[in-house]
Amino acid sequence: MTSVVKPAHTKQLFGHPVGLYILFFTEMWERFSYYGMRALFTLFLVAETTSSNAGFGWTNDEALALYGWYTMLVYLSSVPGGWIADKLLGQKKTVMLGGVLLCIGHAILALNSETTFYIGCFFIILGVGCLKPNISSMVGGLYKQKDERRDLGFYIFYMGINIGGFLAPIICGYVGENISWHYGFGLAAIGMFFGQAVYIWGQKYLTHVGNLISRKNEKDRELLDRPLSKIEKDRIKVLLISFLLIILFWAAFEQAGGLMNLYASQKTDRSFFGLFEIPASVFQSVNSFFIITLATAVGAFWLKWRKKGKESSSMFKIAVGLIIMALGFGFMSAASLQYEANGSSAMYWLILAYLLHTIGELCASPVSLSYITKLAPLKYASIIMGLYWAATGLGNKVAGLIGQASQELGEFEIFTGIAVIWSLIGVLVIVMLKPLKRLAHGAEDGESKISDEEAEDFELADH
Repeated sequence: MTSVVKPAHTKQLFGHPVGLYILFFTEMWERFSYYGMRALFTLFLVAETTSSNAGFGWTNDEALALYGWYTMLVYLSSVPGGWIADKLLGQKKTVMLGGVLLCIGHAILALNSETTFYIGCFFIILGVGCLKPNISSMVGGLYKQKDERRDLGFYIFYMGINIGGFLAPIICGYVGENISWHYGFGLAAIGMFFGQAVYIWGQKYLTHVGNLISRKNEKDRELLDRPLSKIEKDRIKVLLISFLLIILFWAAFEQAGGLMNLYASQKTDRSFFGLFEIPASVFQSVNSFFIITLATAVGAFWLKWRKKGKESSSMFKIAVGLIIMALGFGFMSAASLQYEANGSSAMYWLILAYLLHTIGELCASPVSLSYITKLAPLKYASIIMGLYWAATGLGNKVAGLIGQASQELGEFEIFTGIAVIWSLIGVLVIVMLKPLKRLAHGAEDGESKISDEEAEDFELADH
């Protein structure tokens, strides 16, 4: 009796396709490089030019302005990155291209000049634009339509993001702040090289996902030429509405890398029982630490919540996440009051704020990625994922503008304003939930009301 050897791409590990773990480790190292660089970004820009570890000597306002532009462009470039995948290369090859550009960009940042700093940032912007939307879409492509493992798969993938996000600020941040900024940037480059190596090695487990939909194939040609149905158009509408929420979410959340990073450096008592001072960049790891430790609990909560028959749609989770994240800024308001009274604020305010930010992120972010792969028409999958990341980028730009405004309006006013206004927006979305869910036409929880033609389209994801 002969045994049948399964193709590499059908192999399972811990109940999920092996390809998920290839994408997991690729994204983990990519995020290590990105968050390692992000942890140093504003701190390097404001570091005095006369110090032994010199930076550019910029003001807080100038550093926050560039931070906003940079982080916006990093994610806005996902739109052309999605277009390249859908029209020219396919998702898999575009991710490969993005990895190469990121390796180049992070390596250039390790060089010590203002010119190379800008050139390195340029390559990173291009690289993230190619990699970010397409690797997320490939995760969705590993699962058939109505596969209940899809949401959990995105939670696992999200863990990879945050393991990289946890380690990078500690390792790159310590080296950058205490030895050399450019050595810190160099460690980020090494991380990206590891990620690219994992992706190249794991290609045999990804043969059935991320391929270009080509007119040379008859079924593909039918899919490309077929006009969008009313259901697909409605789903795009609700996705665009969710993107507005994503802009608002990241506009507040991304104060972490800008305003809150500078606050930790300049206004927080970081003395650890008088023994040593904790580097400000280390606080960039708190969010990822909480994600790693709380992701399973949050996922289990929503599963139990749904089994009780309670509201658990993606739009509801995003709205709840927005409210919880906003409430975290209440702790930053308290920190600001303590600083005004004592001349410094305690570290625990930052940690409590990051705790609520993390719970809010776990409710909103992995779910929104999965939501897109459920609702986006297949022929526009990468472009729509690119729009999601572009919304993230716009949120980052707004975050920079909010951070700049705090220099004039005051940090207490900004933190309190976010806590109140963003919470009210989340409540408004919950009030409007029923009409928003109707636009999705039952796409979630295995209740998708799709036509026979749409069902054929989804099957194309497996070729």
